[in-house]
Amino acid sequence: MRRWIMDRLYAAKRRMYPDDRPGRLARLLNRLDAAQYGAGLLTPRRAVTLEVTGRRSGRPIPVPVVVATVDGERYLVSMLGERANWVRNVRAAGGRAVLRRGRREPVLLTEVPAARRPPILRRYLRLAPGARPHLPITAETSEAELRTVAEGFPVFHVTRS
Repeated sequence: MRRWIMDRLYAAKRRMYPDDRPGRLARLLNRLDAAQYGAGLLTPRRAVTLEVTGRRSGRPIPVPVVVATVDGERYLVSMLGERANWVRNVRAAGGRAVLRRGRREPVLLTEVPAARRPPILRRYLRLAPGARPHLPITAETSEAELRTVAEGFPVFHVTRS
C-alpha cells in the first residue's frame, strides 16, 4: 500500500516538471520555497535559496535548493540534470552565486567531476525527498549504478568567495 502511494506521489511530482522543466505549478511552488528558504523560516538548515545571475536577463534568479554535506564539504546537486536553468546560469556566471538563509553568503560553485559524484548523490537523495522522483536512482542504489547516472546530474562544490 505504501509503495502504491509513493508511486502516485512521485508520478504527480514528475508531471509538475514536463521535459525536466518546471511547469506553472512547479514555478509557483519554487517561488514560495525560495522565499521561505531564503528567510530561513521553518525549514531545515540544508534548505537554502541559491541566487545566480540569469545568463539572459542579467538579474538575480532565486532557486530553492538542498545543500548536501559530505565529509564536511557542501555540495549542490541538480535534480533535473544538465538542462536545469540554474546549472546553465551558474556555468555562465563562472560559478559565482549567493546562498541565502537569513543572510547572504557569496559563494563560488565548482563543478565536481562525474567520478566523484556517487557519494554526493547518495547523500543528496537521503536529504532531499522532493528530488527523489526526478532521479533514476535511490539512496540504496549500488555504487556501480550511481556511477552510470552520475554524468547526467551536475554536482557543484560550494566554497565561500
